Amino acid sequence: MLVVGASGNIGGSVARALIHAGIPVRAAGTDPAAVARALPGAQSVHLDLLDPTTFAPALQGADGLFLVRPPAIAKVGPTLNALLDAAARAQVGHVVFSSVTGADTNRVVPHHRVETHLAGSSLSWTILRPGFFAQNLADAYRTDIVRDDRIILPSGQGRAAFIDVRDIGDVAALVFADPVTHRGAGYTLTGPQALDFEQVAALLSDELGRRIRYEPTTALRYLRHVHSQGRPWVQAVVQTVLHTGLRRGQAERVDPTLERLLGRSGRTLTQYVHDNRDLWATAS
Repeated sequence: MLVVGASGNIGGSVARALIHAGIPVRAAGTDPAAVARALPGAQSVHLDLLDPTTFAPALQGADGLFLVRPPAIAKVGPTLNALLDAAARAQVGHVVFSSVTGADTNRVVPHHRVETHLAGSSLSWTILRPGFFAQNLADAYRTDIVRDDRIILPSGQGRAAFIDVRDIGDVAALVFADPVTHRGAGYTLTGPQALDFEQVAALLSDELGRRIRYEPTTALRYLRHVHSQGRPWVQAVVQTVLHTGLRRGQAERVDPTLERLLGRSGRTLTQYVHDNRDLWATAS
């Protein structure tokens, strides 16, 4: 199986779940040496979504493709969709695309265009639509937590059913083990409980032994804040739209699909924070 983004949170979790399941993995990235160090049980290959000449060599002989959109890529036509076209030419067995909740109807997010392109292709496919990631605490929110002991978001009192990407990896491995059963399916995946960010801050405070506060803000202020942290404007806009949507309850529903597929409850945010508490340690 060719796993795109194998050095990232989602792709790495998928690669590790596949390796654990005994499924051979070709881990793709722009730095194959770094990928090999991170995933010693996989074959590493060079794949750059901005360089179509790398597509065919990476796909050669692949039984399946796991695809995820890197946040920095907004133009999915010449990148992700072009890779899907190359996968069709290479007759890749099955594609699993990690999209986002609501992308089947939300034309604003880039994932919608990938879903549409995939559905119209000759490929066999399954779409995963996870909600808000527990790993956002170690990515989008980490700098504010470590530097200022705060979570600043335009989410009001909205709640999110945080999903641990390790569970996404387990679902992807399940699909690749039996692709016929899951062909043409779109699965909404969430964690087992919905929390607002006051609760998230309290959870972090309890685990870290210092007070973490939640600071609600406006969409415009958050957009500027995200961009000031070095994220491109397009990425900052998408991130702002997704978090503003929490005010309207877009991510609060706990969906039973993950538990039905895996036969167990998803990992809780409490468990994720406990397992990774060193990520938010301060220099002092």
